[in-house]
Amino acid sequence: MLQRLRHHTHGLSPTEKGMGIITLAMLLIPGMDAIAKLLAPALSPAQIGCLRFAMQTLLLAGFMMRDRTGQAIRPVLGQLMLSGLWIATALTFLFWGLIYLPLANNIAIFFVEPLILMLMSAWFLGEKVSRHQYGAVFVGLLGALIVIRPNWEAYGWVTVLPLLAATFYAAHMATLRHLSGHISGLASQFWSGVFAGLFLALAMLVGGITGFEQLEWRPNVAAHWQLLLLMGVLSALAFGLINAAFKHAPASLLAPFQYLEIISATALGYLLFGDYPDALTWLGTAIILGSGLYLFHRERRTRQRLVEAGIESR
Repeated sequence: MLQRLRHHTHGLSPTEKGMGIITLAMLLIPGMDAIAKLLAPALSPAQIGCLRFAMQTLLLAGFMMRDRTGQAIRPVLGQLMLSGLWIATALTFLFWGLIYLPLANNIAIFFVEPLILMLMSAWFLGEKVSRHQYGAVFVGLLGALIVIRPNWEAYGWVTVLPLLAATFYAAHMATLRHLSGHISGLASQFWSGVFAGLFLALAMLVGGITGFEQLEWRPNVAAHWQLLLLMGVLSALAFGLINAAFKHAPASLLAPFQYLEIISATALGYLLFGDYPDALTWLGTAIILGSGLYLFHRERRTRQRLVEAGIESR
């Protein structure tokens, strides 16, 4: 598929290629969440996450054989393990939320992740953040409350699960920023997935002892191997496409494309589950998206000024 994609993008500029590739990746990602929602009645959230990471690791292993940076992980082993813990926790909360919430609503709340990431970058990584950016975060979180309120009334406390997922995913992304100068993006995703799978396997041992059903192992896996395999293929393909896109275009340009997920999430939610977001959910989602796009725009302008001043290289 990647070879066919290269053929179709022949003649385009690198930036155009990157934009096209990231668009495809973002439209594919909600497919994994839709599969998780289909699996939710039969398998636990931790089990779905663990099996997804296992499939993803096996499918990415072939690409990793060509990646020399992925073989020199000892200096960043602790950060990779921490990244794996964050993403394992994030997906467990996300898949737990999918048991109860419509697909598009779950993802709409999860979209506060870039706003939380900006706060983490300012508070923990020492990045400079302007008053305008803090204002955008405040507005975006108000949008999240607009989405959460009617969902809380309809579904109860489980509405906060995608918000928790967004928080831990932001921690995962903040950790990956530290790794960007040491190993490749593909290697980061691969090893984070390896450790995430191990942490979830350990969590299921705890779930089996404590009887906590969201972490337990359920024995009817074989009946769902086709969906699990498809989830692994989509996961590996999406991360492969994202990695390819970042080789063609800067991250500051591609970051806003993640909001395209809402398109396929809404379509899949309607086609597979008969769900469609109400007016308040759309309003809150629009506010969240607008705030996120503003932050991406500000970051891009800042980086452009740094490049022009010779402070930062392209």
